[in-house]
Amino acid sequence: MHDVVIIGGGPGGYAAALYAHNFGLSVALVEKDRLGGTCLVRGCIPAKTWLETASVYQTVARSSEFGVESSEPTLDWPAALARKNQIVDGLVKGLSGLLKTRGVEVHEGFGRIVDGGIEVTASDGATTTLAAKATIIATGSVPRTIPGYVIDGERIVSSDHALDWTRQPDRVAVIGAGAIGAEFASMLADVGSEVHLFEALDQILPGMEPEAAKAVGRSFRKKRIKVKTSTQVGAPHMSATGVMVPFGDDSVEVDVVLVAVGRAPVTEGVGLETIGVTTDRGFIPVDPETMQTVVPNVYAVGDIVAGTPQLAHVGFAEAIAAITHIATGETAPVDYRAVPMIVYTHPEAASVGLTEAQAIEQGFEVEVTNHGMRGVGRAIIHGETGGVVKIVAKKDGPILGATVVDPVAGEVIHELMYSVGWEALPSEAAAFIHAHPTISEGIGETLLAAAKRPLH
Repeated sequence: MHDVVIIGGGPGGYAAALYAHNFGLSVALVEKDRLGGTCLVRGCIPAKTWLETASVYQTVARSSEFGVESSEPTLDWPAALARKNQIVDGLVKGLSGLLKTRGVEVHEGFGRIVDGGIEVTASDGATTTLAAKATIIATGSVPRTIPGYVIDGERIVSSDHALDWTRQPDRVAVIGAGAIGAEFASMLADVGSEVHLFEALDQILPGMEPEAAKAVGRSFRKKRIKVKTSTQVGAPHMSATGVMVPFGDDSVEVDVVLVAVGRAPVTEGVGLETIGVTTDRGFIPVDPETMQTVVPNVYAVGDIVAGTPQLAHVGFAEAIAAITHIATGETAPVDYRAVPMIVYTHPEAASVGLTEAQAIEQGFEVEVTNHGMRGVGRAIIHGETGGVVKIVAKKDGPILGATVVDPVAGEVIHELMYSVGWEALPSEAAAFIHAHPTISEGIGETLLAAAKRPLH
C-alpha cells in the first residue's frame, strides 16, 4: 500500500512525486510515455530550444548593425534538431535520476483507476495493480484540432510533430495565434520560412493586453509574417505541390499547416467514472484549496484541472497544494492571481494578474500606466526598442496586473509578480531603485508614473 499513487509523469505528476519526499510519503508514479510529460518532452523545453536557435540565428544575421561583420548565417536544421533532442534527453535522464534518489517507484504503462486500486498496463500487455491511500490524477493534455484539419503528422501537423520536423519547411500556415501558434510563427520566420498566421479572434495573443498584441504584431510585420486576424479558415485542399488553405474569398498554398488552437485534457479512459469523479468537457473540477475532487482522497493537478491555466509552473504549484493536504491535512492553495504567463516570441510578451479589461469586468475602477521602451538605454543598446510596460492599478489602490513586452520580458515579469501578489501600491513599488542601465528600469519608470511622480 502506497501513501500516494500518481497517474501521469508530467510537471504536475513528477512535482507531486518529488515534493512528497519532504513528508516521508511512499509514492508510486505511473507514466505511459516518457517522464517529463508535455512540457519537457513535447512542449516548453523543446519549443524554447528551437526559439533559442532562432534567436542565435537572428543575432548573427543582425551582427553588422553592431559593427560586427560576418557572412550570412545558414541553419543546419538536423544539427539544431539533434541539440534539441540532446537537451530533452538530458533533462529526462536527470529527472529519472532525481525521482530514484527520492525513492519514487516508477511504473511504465497506462494507469487506470479500477475497483481495488490503480491498474497499470505495460506495453507488453502485462498488468499490475497498485493500492493507494490517496491518488493524484495528472494525465495532462494533447493538441486540439479544428473541423476539416485531420492531423496526419506530415502536411497537417500539431505542435508535437512540428518540434520534430526533420527539415525546415519553406512555407507554413499556422492556425491559431495564441502562445503556441505565435511562438512557432516567430521562430520559423526568424530562420527564413514564409509564415502565414491565422487567428479567428480580433487580435493575436487573445486574452493579453491589446498593447502587447500590437507590439508583438509590429515585430511580426518586420519579420514579414502575414497575419490575418478575425479570419476563419476553410477546409484544406491537398495537391501535389502543397496544401491550399482557403480564407474568406482568398487562399494560400503552403507546404505544411500547423494547427495550434489549444490543448484538450486527457481524462478519457482513466477510469474516473469507476469512482464517481465528475468532469466538465473533460476537465476535472476540484476544491482549489486542496486540489481534491468530489471523491475523498482523489486529487487532480495540471492541465486537466477545470478553470486553471495550462502552464507547467501552475502544475508545480497545484502538486505542492495536493501533497500538502495529503500529508498534513492543511491547505497551501495556489495564488492564481499572481501567475506569470509568458509567450516566448521575439520579443517576448509576459503578463501577471488582471488585464485592464478583466479588472473593469470585475468591477474595479482602474488607473492605467503605459511606458514604451524607446527611451530605455539598455533597450537601445540591445537594438530592441519596440517593447512596452503596462501597469493596471485599482484607483488609489494596489497593483492589479501588469504586462511587459521585450526580448527578456519573461525574466523581468517576476518583479511585477511580487507587486501583484503582495498587493503593493504603485508608490510602494516605485520607492525601490532600479539599476541603470537595465531593461528592468523600464518597469521602474512605469511604476514612478503610476505613482504620479514620473522621472523621464
